Amino acid sequence: MIEFLTGLPYLKLLLIGFWLAYVLILGAWIVLQKRDPAATLSWIISLSLLPYVGFLIYYLIGPMRVHRQRLRRLRSSANFRKIDAFKDKDRDAVELSRMIQASTGLAPTTARSVKLLVDGGNKYPALLEAIAAARDHIHIEYYIFLGDKTGDSILQALITKAREGVKVRLLIDAVGSSKLKRKVLVPLIEAGGEVAWFHPTRWFRFWQKSWMNLRTHRKIVVIDDTIGFCGGINVTDDEDERLSDRAFRDLHVRLEGNIVRSLQLLFMEDWAYATDTKPLPIAHPTPVTGPVLAQIVASGPDSNVEAIHRTFVTMINNAKSRVWLMTPYFVPGEAARMALTSAAYSGLDVRVMLPKVSDSKLVTHAARSYFDELLEAGVKIHEYGPRMLHSKAILCDDETFMVGSANFDQRSFRLNFEAMVLIQDRAIGDEFAELFEYEMKSAPLVRDDRHRGFFSAKLPEAVARLMSPLL
Repeated sequence: MIEFLTGLPYLKLLLIGFWLAYVLILGAWIVLQKRDPAATLSWIISLSLLPYVGFLIYYLIGPMRVHRQRLRRLRSSANFRKIDAFKDKDRDAVELSRMIQASTGLAPTTARSVKLLVDGGNKYPALLEAIAAARDHIHIEYYIFLGDKTGDSILQALITKAREGVKVRLLIDAVGSSKLKRKVLVPLIEAGGEVAWFHPTRWFRFWQKSWMNLRTHRKIVVIDDTIGFCGGINVTDDEDERLSDRAFRDLHVRLEGNIVRSLQLLFMEDWAYATDTKPLPIAHPTPVTGPVLAQIVASGPDSNVEAIHRTFVTMINNAKSRVWLMTPYFVPGEAARMALTSAAYSGLDVRVMLPKVSDSKLVTHAARSYFDELLEAGVKIHEYGPRMLHSKAILCDDETFMVGSANFDQRSFRLNFEAMVLIQDRAIGDEFAELFEYEMKSAPLVRDDRHRGFFSAKLPEAVARLMSPLL
């Protein structure tokens, strides 16, 4: 007993030494990722309080890079016919288009048709109709694809087309669709369809990188290189208002024309990466210029450019009259926050619409921690309810509009693979503005003199804000 007590000081010194070594090694590992300083410090401080376990946590969910440059080079070799789509636009529009092309490799082009689809009740019938008309191939990529009534209806449609000889490829995110049972997909595979999982988790094989925190959040459908879908609506009953009064309020877009080829390229990159196969051959249909100027904006952890983040900020900085933003998750970094407040200080009509009731209390508290700063600058904040607002779109001035899968937060800007569609068209802008004004009827303004209890609001918001770089 005496020997044990006399050895305690040495044991303490040994533990402290191991802890310091752990902090130094972990800190060096995180610092070498060259991330945002605030996020880097948040990770180091948080994981320093979890000795040794922090290595495993950072390995599984830390913001690491995905290396797949070999596939991204496809964008420059896809032989897109050069279309000077933005030549008649003003200088800001041209520079925005050039910035997107330089950061993504995806050129500006046109669409023959663009149709906004509000809620699953409009999106799913349009998708089923397009699937039924497919003749060559159907490519589908979703973050959430469940085997419920909605998912089953789409799976049955895919099975039917696969039996007809149509090439069906279904790419599903392994975490977002973790509730989907593998046996549900067997009939599709037996019919000749192909299924792949994006970044599957390997709980008992930690030595193999699982990329648990890096997901494909994209919702992409490409049919016969002629029809495309992109937006925020997943495949689940939770997004069909015909099945539930509490279904998410969401927005999607149906596309036809040359713009679909850019969506096709994104899918083929993701499919080749997920299946570890060579990229699929790229079709080269004769381009047919449409009346709507459009461009795909894609980003993910395979690049540190943050193209979607840059596009949001550039659009806001270029705005002359208004900035109307819809997003379910609002955790802006310094650049995005500065752009919004600067626009409001300049006298622009800046409105941000968020859900009053979110599916994440932590993110809701983090979002509300920025309200005072925004309200002081003159930003009008609307909280939509009672349904969960899940739309992800922005309108600047009258015709610069973008919609897709990316939230206005750090996760979408840096960690997830996302896809947005930039549209430069007055008619589409007017249609979204009309929708935004309609949604305002269910989204009262947040007042700067609102009651905020210390334990119910102020303290949770302050704590959540500290975790913002990690969300």
